Amino acid sequence: MSAATTRTKPAARSRKAAEGAGAANGNGKGKGKGGFAPPTYAGLRQRYHDEVAPALLREFSYANPMQIPRLEKVVVNIGLGEAIQNIKLLESASVELTAVTGQKPVVTRAKKSIAAFKLREGMPIGCMVTLRRSRMYYFLDKLMNVVLPRVRDFRGVSEKAFDGRGNYTLGIKEQIIFPEIEYDQIDKVRGMNITIVTSAPTDEEGKFLLKLLGMPFRR
Repeated sequence: MSAATTRTKPAARSRKAAEGAGAANGNGKGKGKGGFAPPTYAGLRQRYHDEVAPALLREFSYANPMQIPRLEKVVVNIGLGEAIQNIKLLESASVELTAVTGQKPVVTRAKKSIAAFKLREGMPIGCMVTLRRSRMYYFLDKLMNVVLPRVRDFRGVSEKAFDGRGNYTLGIKEQIIFPEIEYDQIDKVRGMNITIVTSAPTDEEGKFLLKLLGMPFRR
C-alpha cells in the first residue's frame, strides 16, 4: 500500500464523520431523504415535556397523562390562483416554501372545475408542506421568536383564529418576514396560511397549550 493511499483514507473517514455530524446538527451538510439534513432540534420539544405538559396537567386536572394536549403537525400552505395563467409562479413559491420550512412541498390541485375562474379539475393552484416532530418544533420556535416579531407594528396574533377543536390558523401577508427569503430575489410578495394542529379537544385547552409554548397572543 502506498503512502498516498494511507494518507487519503483517514481524510475520507474524517470527511464522512464531519458530514454525519452536520446531519445531526441540522446544518445542511449531511443530507437525508429528499436532500435535506434531518434536524435534531429539541429545544421547544424539551420545554413542552419539562414545563408545558405539567402546567396543563395542573390546570385541567387530567385523569390520564395521555389526555394532555400536544402538537401533532403544522401545515404551511400557499394558495396561487394566478398559477392558472403563469405556472412559473408556482415554481418560485415552491422554492420559497422549501427555504422557509426545510422540506420540499407538494403541489395542491383543484378538486373541481369552476368555469367562471377558468379552472379545471386537477390544475395546480398552490403548494403545501406538512411538518411533524423535530421540523415542526423548529419551525414553530422560529415563527414565534424570530418571524412574527419582524412584522411591522406587531402587537400579537389574534385569539379568535381557533376552529372549535383546538386547532389554530395564522395568516401571514408577506413571506419576506422569514429570514431565509431574500427580498431582491423574489418575483412577488405573497402570503401563506399556517395551521397548527393539536390534540386539544377544546379551543381553551389549545390556546393554553400554545400560550405556554410562547405564541404571542394579542392582549
